[in-house]
Parts: sequence; C-alpha cells; structure tokens
Amino acid sequence: MPGEARSDVTIVVATRDRAPELRGSLRHHAAPVIVVDNASTDDTPAVAEAAGATVLRLPRNRAAAARNAGAQHTGTRYVAFADDDSWWAPGALRRAVEILDAHPRTALLAARVLIGEGERLEPVSEEMARAPLGRPDDLPGPAVLGFLACSVVVRRDAFLDAGGFSDVLHFGGEEELLALDLAAAGWGLAYVPELVVHHHPSKAGRDPAARRRRQIRNRLLTAWLRRPLPAVARIAASALGSRDGRAGLVDAARTLPALARARRPVPPAVEAARARLSEY
Repeated sequence: MPGEARSDVTIVVATRDRAPELRGSLRHHAAPVIVVDNASTDDTPAVAEAAGATVLRLPRNRAAAARNAGAQHTGTRYVAFADDDSWWAPGALRRAVEILDAHPRTALLAARVLIGEGERLEPVSEEMARAPLGRPDDLPGPAVLGFLACSVVVRRDAFLDAGGFSDVLHFGGEEELLALDLAAAGWGLAYVPELVVHHHPSKAGRDPAARRRRQIRNRLLTAWLRRPLPAVARIAASALGSRDGRAGLVDAARTLPALARARRPVPPAVEAARARLSEY
C-alpha cells in the first residue's frame, strides 16, 4: 500500500456486527490491516476479507481487549488502532513511525481527530492540546494521560508488556487504565496534532445511556485498580448525583470482588499528574 511504512506499522481494528461501517472505512487504510472480529453474527468477517484485511475471528466478544489479539498477531514494531468507522489520514502513519523512531521513550502517540464530513475537531483532541502536563524534552508533543483508542499509534512491545486493554473493562473509557500502566512503567505518551485521524461515528445500535453507565463503571474500576482510596471515594461520591452514575456505581460494585487482588496503585509521580488533570 503506497505511501506508508508497511514494514513498521500495522493497523488493528476491533469490531462486532459492523459490516456496513467496515465497507466504508477499510478502503481508506494505507497500511496492512488486521480486523479482529468479536464473534459477529453478521457478515463482518466476509466484508473485511473482501477488502484485503487479515481477519482474526474470536470465539467470544472481548470488546476493546480484542485489540490485544490483533497486536499479538502483528510482526511490526508499531501498531496503529482504528475503529470500524475511522481511518488514518494519508501519510500520518509514515510520519508516526519517524516520530517514534526519534523518541525512544515514547510508547504512544495520540492523533488529532476530525469528526464527520465537516471535519469538526473532536473535543478530546482539544483537551489534549491544552493538557497541563507540559512537554518534556524527550516527548514529541504535550504529555497526556488519556487518549481515544481509535486514534493512537503504540510501540507494540510496550503496549503488550503493559497488558494492553483490560478484559474486565470491556469498552467505554478503557483507555485510562492503559495510559496509567504505560506511565507507571516509565513510558511517555504524547499528543501530536500533525497526525490526523478521520472519524465518522455511526449511531447504529448505540445506547447513549448505557454507554454513560459503562463509562462511569469503568472510571470507578480504574480508580480502584490504580489510584489512592481518597480518589476512589471522590469519584464514587460524584457518581451519586445522577441516575446513570448510580447505575454505573452499582455495576462497578458487582465487579469489585473479582478485582480485590488486582489493585496496584501507580507511583506518586503518575498519581500527581493524574490528580492535576482532575483539577484542570
């Protein structure tokens, strides 16, 4: 596929029952693609194969953690993630390889995301551009402790060593735990706006209320796993103020017993950076 560093980066797309979205997005990719199918019941795998992608068929829905299987299957130094309704702008991955090669402490590059035909800037991209964590000399952009999973390039070995995306969190806010684990291992994460991702979100089959509950659940579980108990208490208290928050709190409480031994708070410097973001 011309124009990209084919031997250095592979695109991984995790999906389930999203054949129409894949028909529109896969034609835009300019690097090898691995589609990880989360036990679809439609013709998603066939659509991906017809577009020339390598397809990994999982026996059950692992949601966001399906990306781990894709990363394990690659033979490239870097992995770019995309959703079934997003794609990397031409030349972005070639540039990402150059940046990562030049910044060996950087494990993750977060791109600027443009939404829809109107190319509206994604609010999360705006937040990352203003993140108050500074720009260390050995990073290629502002330091971040969060990202959108559909718009990052990762150093494959660092990603896998950190455990990738959690099977427990499933989806919805799954990025924070990985960001904290990479930072705790000494890696840098940076926002690099010259890298661009196009995202055309599909609303098919989406339940906004359920997604909000899942995000609150995952925020609470991530706090329990990696943050001091006072931070966990603050997040739990804030969840009580809405119906979705209370539902998310109940969902988190149901999962906590299984995670009792998985709690591993991050180092003080990483927590200080995370607390600074909370104040911002």
